[in-house]
Amino acid sequence: MPRTRGRAPAEGRADALSQEVVVGAAIALLDELGERGLTFRLLAEQLQTGTGALYWHVSNKDELVALAADQVLGHAVAADLDPAQSARTALRKLAIAVFDAFDQHPWAAPHVSAPPTLTNALRLLDRIGTLVARVGLPAEQHFAVSTVISYYITGVGAQIITPRVPLDATMERDAYLAQTAERWQNLDPADYPFLTRTAKDLRHHADRDQFITGLDMLLRGLNTSANTGRDAACPHVLRGDSRVDQDGPPPQ
Repeated sequence: MPRTRGRAPAEGRADALSQEVVVGAAIALLDELGERGLTFRLLAEQLQTGTGALYWHVSNKDELVALAADQVLGHAVAADLDPAQSARTALRKLAIAVFDAFDQHPWAAPHVSAPPTLTNALRLLDRIGTLVARVGLPAEQHFAVSTVISYYITGVGAQIITPRVPLDATMERDAYLAQTAERWQNLDPADYPFLTRTAKDLRHHADRDQFITGLDMLLRGLNTSANTGRDAACPHVLRGDSRVDQDGPPPQ
């Protein structure tokens, strides 16, 4: 929402801008230059305005990057839910859409806060909760389960997409994985049997496949919990048609 302050800045074209326009231009610069490369001076040049006009719409760089990340997230949650889909299928589709959006804009993933506060992050959690409510879990479990799924989508997604490289934040993913895999290989197998055995898998794995593997495990657990609860509540009744229970993982 545009800011309303005492008076418009003397420089620039505050009346010709909107927060959406400012944030959209910031996304383009973030994609090109990364978070460190984004400055209000460059953004003002891009929009052919003055820096004072930008501050009319955002308070500082932290707020700007957070709003940009939320706008990226908004593209992933924009599609309406299909009532014909099972809850599990819809959750899986939503989660992968968020991962793909962050994969296209890697700077964005770490800036989606938990618990959510911005518009599209709130919409994501609400959509997850709406779908979880369709699974058949007891109502008192909806909050915990919904937030766990949300944290997986945003938190694990961020960890997979944007590994932190303490000494060289500009290192490319493949180089980072190769360096880390080599370190794993050089560990003592007696102390680190799993890491030394799987170093080659770290080097060559696909991030999206890794994310989907964990997601499917989480959703299978959700189904199992829902089925167990229904069986316990109605032990002598055959379970009828359930859109959640009867479909496997949708095609990728």
